[in-house]
Amino acid sequence: MSEFFSFPNPVNEKAARVVAGVVAVVALLALVTGWRWLLVPLAYGFVARALTGPTLSPLGRLAMGVVAPRLGAPKHVPGPPKRFAQAIGAVCTTLGAVFALVLDWTTAADALLVLMVVFATLESVFAFCAGCTAFAGLMRLGVIPRETCEACSDIWAPRARAET
Repeated sequence: MSEFFSFPNPVNEKAARVVAGVVAVVALLALVTGWRWLLVPLAYGFVARALTGPTLSPLGRLAMGVVAPRLGAPKHVPGPPKRFAQAIGAVCTTLGAVFALVLDWTTAADALLVLMVVFATLESVFAFCAGCTAFAGLMRLGVIPRETCEACSDIWAPRARAET
């Protein structure tokens, strides 16, 4: 069962960027059209990826198995920070769905959608993962133990590479 709830390490950054690109487009579509129900599949995808990597995420499977291989050789990055980023996305999109569809707090839901657009675009276009940066900061503060990800204890250092 623990294998089922595992996350790949290392992660192909190209697949992560494809997923982020789709998230950015879907979140933008939800904002432009007012289709806040799109927060539900976004939340499902983030929860599925945070819990099982691409195993239960159709988008994750498509990105990893079909799209990323067509973009050339994989670029490996550490998995734990990416999982942390997926968990943050899960919290934000789940809250957004509850705000929009249960509480009718559309402004709060829209604010979370804007965050999704901004941070997913940064990941997709510029390979800047805000969740990964937060993960590294929490490691430096000692909140996340160093052994969680030796390869990423300092994301700015040249040694910050995925385990291969």
